[in-house]
Amino acid sequence: MELTAENKFRKLIIVGDRVLIKPRKIAEKTSSGLFLPPGVKEKEKIQTGYIMKVGPGYPIPSIQEEEEPWKQVNEKTRYIPLQAREGDLAIFLQKGAFEVMYEEEKYFIVPQSSILMLEREEDLF
Repeated sequence: MELTAENKFRKLIIVGDRVLIKPRKIAEKTSSGLFLPPGVKEKEKIQTGYIMKVGPGYPIPSIQEEEEPWKQVNEKTRYIPLQAREGDLAIFLQKGAFEVMYEEEKYFIVPQSSILMLEREEDLF
């Protein structure tokens, strides 16, 4: 299968409570018109970007009941899902993020605990 823009993340598996974020395009000049050198905005403590893929969430430990040995043991891992969803705009702490390159583009892998705020296009209520 050929990789396209629509399916390039299909083979990626994000682990646990982490999300894959594509950084938002950084402004090259200030509101007053001064041009910023490369790397100035990238060093800020707080970054923004779009969530491309999310992990399954926080794993829940399985409960083993020793009293009933005849019961079939369910080994399937269960998860508490994440609040973040694909397509959300995330404001996150740079300190908790790991920068990665994939398909010649820069992304961040960020734990949900480093995300400060999400902006979602659809109505929440």
